[in-house]
Amino acid sequence: MGLSLTDNRMHYTRAPILEAVIDIHVRLPAAVLLEQLAQIEWGEEHGSFGEPRPRLRGDVRFGGGAEGPTITASQSQIGFTFGDVERTRIVQARLDGFAFSRLAPYDRWEPFCEEARQLWERYCAAVKPLGVTRVAVRYINRLELPLPLKNFRNYLRTFPEVSPDLPQGLSSFLMQLQIPQEDIADGVLILNEGILESTDPNVAAVLLDIDLFRPVAMPVSGTDVWDALEELHNRKNEVFEASITDRTRELIR
Repeated sequence: MGLSLTDNRMHYTRAPILEAVIDIHVRLPAAVLLEQLAQIEWGEEHGSFGEPRPRLRGDVRFGGGAEGPTITASQSQIGFTFGDVERTRIVQARLDGFAFSRLAPYDRWEPFCEEARQLWERYCAAVKPLGVTRVAVRYINRLELPLPLKNFRNYLRTFPEVSPDLPQGLSSFLMQLQIPQEDIADGVLILNEGILESTDPNVAAVLLDIDLFRPVAMPVSGTDVWDALEELHNRKNEVFEASITDRTRELIR
């Protein structure tokens, strides 16, 4: 990737993380039913998770015919989500995989990853996946930048550049970059940036959403999956540091 960082595990006391996600896609035996996902026991050591809530997937299909193009939208249930009483941890048990989210306040990768691994083992014991097909790490950040904000360049190193022939003021923007990670096998970075709503008249809230994933063909047991997630997390740290300036670092130290 070409980054040279002395410490890609820098810890910020005011980390801007809204949500951190570990996501693992799997192949399940055909006999696994939705009801089995709802009945997974996550273990008392993880505290109380609430009643399962349906996890839906939206599908949009485009067609065409003599009367012109058609669009058909539908939803299907693919699993369940379980949330804790503090609303800071969410588990997804799906027919296509497992995910664990930690919402703010987020501390460090090590305890987050360890809890995800323990919950993953509960998922595997219940539905016995045949193999892992995709791994992903996603961190959604909210940067609160002081107003007046004269130039994004002071805080961000990747930002939309407006033609000098146009007015330079931005009231909103949404930008997505998809960047292959050539040194991570089939790895892809999706970087989303945009303006978020803010109730504080003194700050501009900016989304910095870092989503890293790679398709894999790995066994469920062993360390391969967790080694791959560790590699993606290390890259996430590098991307975050490469995306902000020292002025932003001072805001979140």
